[in-house]
Amino acid sequence: MSVDSHSSTTSDKAPKLSCQHIWKVFGNDAEEFLRDTKTTPHAADLLKAGLIGAVRNVSLDVYEGEIFIIMGLSGCGKSTLVRCLSRLIEPTAGEVMFNGQNLLQASDKDLIDIRRHKMGMVFQHFALLPHLTVLGNIAFPLEVQGVERKIREKRAMEVVELVGLTGREGYYPRELSGGQQQRVGIARSLAVEPEIWFLDEPFSALDPLIRREMQDEFLRLQNVLHKTIVFITHDFEEAIRLADRIAIMQDGEIIQVGTPEELVLRPETEYVSEFTRGIPRAKVLTARAVMEPPQEGDYAGKVDVSVKLQELAARIIDAQKPFAVVDEKGNTIGQVRKDSVLNVLIDQE
Repeated sequence: MSVDSHSSTTSDKAPKLSCQHIWKVFGNDAEEFLRDTKTTPHAADLLKAGLIGAVRNVSLDVYEGEIFIIMGLSGCGKSTLVRCLSRLIEPTAGEVMFNGQNLLQASDKDLIDIRRHKMGMVFQHFALLPHLTVLGNIAFPLEVQGVERKIREKRAMEVVELVGLTGREGYYPRELSGGQQQRVGIARSLAVEPEIWFLDEPFSALDPLIRREMQDEFLRLQNVLHKTIVFITHDFEEAIRLADRIAIMQDGEIIQVGTPEELVLRPETEYVSEFTRGIPRAKVLTARAVMEPPQEGDYAGKVDVSVKLQELAARIIDAQKPFAVVDEKGNTIGQVRKDSVLNVLIDQE
């Protein structure tokens, strides 16, 4: 099943990246099998034919400026799906649209140009070039583009500052910590000023404290850059902290798409319930989940509709009046009372 219950924050925007009925099937004559099968084959049908369905019939939209997270257990197909979306590997069937262009029909030359100028990619293993300095590693994609040295190093220095590596531009990768190396990888992918940013478990190799620090850094960068991001993780806590929307994969299929709040409140399968079980609701639920219609009278203050209840609790605990809930344009769309927030905090598992 492929479900796309996108939130109101994205529904009024055009998809930056869209895929329809993407399959990646490994084995002999996979394309012919899919073409000749009159109904959508299940995993068992593929296995019976000697085939492995790494990605099965996936359709989704990624909207301009959102952080779209694809998550699932190891081996579920999430990395294969992202490689299909960027056409690092060829899908067996389907359609991938980027800025209205079908990537599966793009020539090799056009595809190389798109990857060099419009896509940024960060992977779990930093893959830094050991013989180049921080500045050299960051400037390398621009060198590949043929950008002259003075211009590419100026751009690289801008990105060095952006990711907090000022003073280390002359260091070599071996002289950096794991978190610093990942910052170089992030900076390198941003040097080309990509329109879409693919990150495949970029923080999973880091120690927990550094990982948290890098998540903070990632959110800071997004607040500055407003990139369209496809991010892979197997960690639901990381997903709910970073995502605008999450797609949960199982055995090559996307089984539910939604905001973190939607997945916690309305899981559509037992598998999704397992992912959300044990996550404190105050970390996931926003003011929208507990707000009531606005009423006349004074308010203790204003809160954004997307603020997490965990963040709101400290502000509201001593409040004698409700808080006004405002949308992204500053319009009051509801109110939230202290009791409503406290009930979630007390009731969370």
